[in-house]
Amino acid sequence: QVQLVESGGGLVQPGGSLRLSCAASGSIPSINAMGWYRQAPGKQREMVAVIPSVGNTIYADSVKGRFTISRDNAKKTLYLQMNSLKPEDTAVYYCTVPGYGWGQGIQVTVSS
Repeated sequence: QVQLVESGGGLVQPGGSLRLSCAASGSIPSINAMGWYRQAPGKQREMVAVIPSVGNTIYADSVKGRFTISRDNAKKTLYLQMNSLKPEDTAVYYCTVPGYGWGQGIQVTVSS
């Protein structure tokens, strides 16, 4: 069984930064793609960034140039560095490994 646990969320002012982490436990092949999604109140869950097993990372247009996804396969950990945060980035952020499940989600609130 695979567990994904997010951390690093919280309240930050506009223009600030946060770094999310997602620790995976269990048997996950290191070649799997991993990704971050988010869901704001009243909206559908949307892709934020995906880091594939091979090839280039993929970002939503709304976060390009501000967010950076990375992974440490040895630690089975996925990261999302979020800079220049905006109020519209406020959402619950979820990490996922396709085919293995989702984390429980973590709140990110951008507000002055």
